[in-house]
Amino acid sequence: MTDLVRAKELIHEFKGDSYIYGSDVLEDVGNVVARVGGNAALVYSRFPGVEEYLHIIRGSLAKAGVELAAELEGARPNCPREDLFRITEQLKTRAPDVVITFGGGSTIDAGKAAEMLRTLGGEIDSYFGTGLVTEALQRSGLRLHPHLAIQTAASSAAHLTKYSNITDLNTGQKKLVVDEAIVPSHPVFDHRVTYAAPRDLTTDGALDGIAHVLEVFYGAVGKPLFEKIKDVALTAISLVVNNLPAVLANPENKESREALCLATDLGGYAIMLGGTNGGHLTSFSLVDILSHGRACAMMNPYYSVFFAPAIEEPLRLVGALYREAGYIQEALDDLYGRELGIAVADGMFAFSRKIGFPTRLTEVKGFSDAHIERALSAAKNPQLKMKLENMPVPLNADMIDEYMGPILKAARDGDLSYIRTVS
Repeated sequence: MTDLVRAKELIHEFKGDSYIYGSDVLEDVGNVVARVGGNAALVYSRFPGVEEYLHIIRGSLAKAGVELAAELEGARPNCPREDLFRITEQLKTRAPDVVITFGGGSTIDAGKAAEMLRTLGGEIDSYFGTGLVTEALQRSGLRLHPHLAIQTAASSAAHLTKYSNITDLNTGQKKLVVDEAIVPSHPVFDHRVTYAAPRDLTTDGALDGIAHVLEVFYGAVGKPLFEKIKDVALTAISLVVNNLPAVLANPENKESREALCLATDLGGYAIMLGGTNGGHLTSFSLVDILSHGRACAMMNPYYSVFFAPAIEEPLRLVGALYREAGYIQEALDDLYGRELGIAVADGMFAFSRKIGFPTRLTEVKGFSDAHIERALSAAKNPQLKMKLENMPVPLNADMIDEYMGPILKAARDGDLSYIRTVS
């Protein structure tokens, strides 16, 4: 069975028939919306060629008899709070039956949080954390309106997940709303929208997909869903490692583009089965200099070394994929613990160099030690403790400086020897 076939089986297992994806599926949007409401607000991102797709969406809605109550500008990268508040007020004013988002993760995250705020009211800060939206809905007796989320990038899988990432631009810090209640009710992904994606978006998105499955896989050791998560993770990583270079060499390679779309959707499946940890936690403090996917991808080799004694089976299986693809030369069978982690990290670095991707934070324009201090401070924030708890080597706030500090300094200088192991 090929990875593509297995990926489709896993996605159907995840979403069943509720998820519409593939090529030329935008024409179906109107019929989906008409089943749940009579008027809709369309929140969309601007990107080259967007008007062609907006024309298809508008025509599909009109054909299905759905009134387009408003067209609203989407969110900037990382969904700044200001964009969320603007969209929330616009939804309150227009009062649509259905919210349609058409964009990448930031615009879809904005749609999730804006619908939550326009229905429940309150301040966004009161929803950061896990399960707080569901609690508020139960107390109030209210329900969120249907949300049709149309993904435009092979990246975050925001159209499939319970996460909404919101950024405070004043502090440069991102925080999370995590709740089953905000999962979009009707996800859509027309793969053809990704065919013209620029190189950086393609690369960062694909590696965001790896970060999702990798971190969940690391955190699943010894847990009931380990075998399922292993299947999802290894399928997704194989798809990216074996297809991303092909897409970068030939952006018109539709089969490899489809592979990246399926891989990042599996990333969404993974983060609904388990939680991300170190790479994502640190990425929230690098939003002013790096895209989310790039930040996670740069940090994960370093966390792999830190976690290594606790994750030997995932490391050996992931390392085998990189070795089969030619990025690791040494045999892994006789390596254990830290040595195994270093070998796999070196394979990840080799893959990054192959695709022209940075491997140390000092290669990133704008980076300074202030980012390390911000990340260490954020890791101690109770609103982000879920990431610490998801780590295969759990840390508490008192351990952050002693153990996470060296990881960040290792990522700064590209020197794995800095990383300390918890005894």
